[in-house]
Formats: sequence, C-alpha cells, structure tokens
Amino acid sequence: MIAALLTTLLPALVPAAVDGVRGLANKLLGGEQMKPANFADYIKMEEMGIAKLKALAELDKPTGNISVWVANLRASCRYIMGYLIIAAWLILKLLEGYGYIAEGSSQEAGDLARVVFGFLFGDRMWRHLKSPK
Repeated sequence: MIAALLTTLLPALVPAAVDGVRGLANKLLGGEQMKPANFADYIKMEEMGIAKLKALAELDKPTGNISVWVANLRASCRYIMGYLIIAAWLILKLLEGYGYIAEGSSQEAGDLARVVFGFLFGDRMWRHLKSPK
C-alpha cells in the first residue's frame, strides 16, 4: 500500500521538488547570480535558452525524407503509449474486480500507470498550482 502511494506521489512531486531546490539555491546564493544584471545580459540568457531548445529539437528531428504522418506518430508515441498503459491498468482493475483474474494481478501495471500519470499531468498541475491564471 505504501509503495503504491509512493509510486503515485513521487513522480507527481518531482517538479515541485525541483522548483523547491531552485528556490533554496536562489535564497542561499542571494538570487543575484541567477538574474541578469542588465537588459543585454537578459537577451544573452534568452538567446542561450533558445539555442538549447534548438539543439534539443535538432536531436529529435528525424533524418531523411519521411512522411508527415510518420513524423507526427513518432512525436506523439510517448503520449499514446502512456494513455494505453493507463487504459490497460484500468481494464486489469475491472477484470480483477469482477473476479476474472486473481486479486493483486494488476499491481505492477498500477505502479507503471502511476508513473505515467505523473509524467503526463504532474508538471502541468504543479505549474497551475504555482501560478494560477
């Protein structure tokens, strides 16, 4: 029971923990080191962030000439598999509830579904809780 609770909470709380560590580092280091001193430094920091995102996008870009639907399927594969894992766990829980499979058979699938749920919704929930608009 406790392990199941931990596998649910830990992935969902990772964004909050990272944000807390970042806030603690800002507090301990005075916060001035994390902020640009002037507008030119701000522009340089933003350009570095954009360059980093471009490099990550370049790594994920498929090589060669592939169909648009293949590129779209490849880009959405993580999310499709995540929803399939959650759906499989729900089906196993239903089968377990009606007695078609043994009690506790869906334990590993439930652990995996909790991690996937944290991946899909944890970061968005934390951003919304942190700064609701």
